[in-house]
Amino acid sequence: MSRRAGSSPNSSPGSGSSPNGPPGTGGAPGRPSKGERTRARILDSAAELFSRSGFNAVSLRDIAAHAGLTHAGLLHHFPGKESLLVEVLGRRDRTDAESVFPGIVRPGTPEPGPDERLRRLIALVARNSATPGLVALYTKLSAEATDPGHPAHHYFKERYRILREEVTVLVAALQAEAGPPVAGDPAVTARQLLALMDGLQTQWLLEPDAVPMEELVRDFLHRAGLVPEGGAGKGGVSG
Repeated sequence: MSRRAGSSPNSSPGSGSSPNGPPGTGGAPGRPSKGERTRARILDSAAELFSRSGFNAVSLRDIAAHAGLTHAGLLHHFPGKESLLVEVLGRRDRTDAESVFPGIVRPGTPEPGPDERLRRLIALVARNSATPGLVALYTKLSAEATDPGHPAHHYFKERYRILREEVTVLVAALQAEAGPPVAGDPAVTARQLLALMDGLQTQWLLEPDAVPMEELVRDFLHRAGLVPEGGAGKGGVSG
């Protein structure tokens, strides 16, 4: 499996944190410091405003006011809007990667079997159905970032490259373990799955009741012969 953690979006220069989160500043283990709590509040505010209005329409002063800080207070934690954006994106992606592809975040970490990783990927789709703000954030910013001049262009380009690599490896393992083994190019199936998940998010934001994302992803996996044991593929859509 390809593990190029150094090129991961989560380790992008200027993110203001290590791949595992903001640097510690003392205090009891497991108890965030005042500075860490302030950073988290800034990131929460930035995520909410970016998801509502997009990156370009939001200023650092807007984010500071939303977080209950002065402009100078925000700059103490983040040197600019670009670094703040990368950290907002990276915080969510680190959490997801640790669940499905832990080796990206922590190289050398043992990974669950392919069936379990697929279950966790489906669980992320289910979680997205309960977090419209985060779905809107990624949908809006990934569209904006198709502009090569956008500060998140490199982030999203690398994010999708890594996702294609990791999901291709996962699909290949699932195909090999299927009985009988499933034919087909795993790279093609991986690209189709990622495109389906992204496209469903856009449709779901427009009309949530008409687009059951988890059910439709399960149906695709079933048709591709990738349904894991234990019912993770249950609930496919007929037609």
